[in-house]
Amino acid sequence: MQISHLGIHDSVDAVFPPEQLREALFSIDPNVEVVGDDPDELAGCDAVVTFAHRDGLLDSGLEWVHSIQAGYDRFPLAEFEDAGIILTNSTGIHGTSVGESALGMMLSLSRRLHAFSCQQTDREWNRPDWDEPFTLQHEPLCVVGLGTLGQGIAKRADAIGMHVTGVRRSAESMPHVRKVYANDDLHQAISEARFVALATPLTDATVGLMGTAEFEAMREDAYFINVARGKCADEKALISALEDGEIAGAALDVFEEEPLPEDSSLWGMDDVVVTPHAAAAEIDYYNHIAELVRENVQHIDADEELTNRVV
Repeated sequence: MQISHLGIHDSVDAVFPPEQLREALFSIDPNVEVVGDDPDELAGCDAVVTFAHRDGLLDSGLEWVHSIQAGYDRFPLAEFEDAGIILTNSTGIHGTSVGESALGMMLSLSRRLHAFSCQQTDREWNRPDWDEPFTLQHEPLCVVGLGTLGQGIAKRADAIGMHVTGVRRSAESMPHVRKVYANDDLHQAISEARFVALATPLTDATVGLMGTAEFEAMREDAYFINVARGKCADEKALISALEDGEIAGAALDVFEEEPLPEDSSLWGMDDVVVTPHAAAAEIDYYNHIAELVRENVQHIDADEELTNRVV
């Protein structure tokens, strides 16, 4: 495989200006251009960096497609394989941004910062009840999914003194996590936590992973954090758990339908923080992508296996 023309699909504008990535890749050997859905533009490329899947990617003679997202559930893997197109993703770059976002969500809920923000908008000066605010130090956090995102959350929570446990396929120990539970012990793991942070990829096994039974297993004073994918949690079950007081609140970056519909009851709940699927957003995102692309261009030149290869 030889890459002489690399296209940056304009769909990356959902995260950063495509021109930023083009400039960051100025020094690599392939010619780098911003492209759209025009078949002629795609046909002139050997490889494309993209945010979104387009059917046109499959029949444009491409050899390699790189997704700027970690998740690849939106890409038809079997069709990529049939077309002989290599697909790589951007797993491994979001640990810091998502970890800090999740920590910020927990701080917002524990220190009542979200409530104060609403009061500022309304020009109200109301102190919280004496027993509402609490500190995160020593509070138990269970991180469900200990990949890049989960490890990023665990590392930062451990640094401020939270008691971090986690759930993953194998119960092998790992840094910053005091106890690791196997998937089969999910209910036991989350039943002991003040915060449950969901950080799994979206797969057949994780669709609806957090549902009615899981929310019932959580403490009544517990908070649910979702920085995974919306479909990893049953949204109706979550809303019912919040309305019935089965859990204390939630901070949600992802939803079953995005943007979150205006008529969703989640918008108006006092102890629910809603963010627009932006937990991974950061000013250096394009630089992280550029590093991955440069690395894989070098692998291609050396006839080596590509980093983060999915197909």
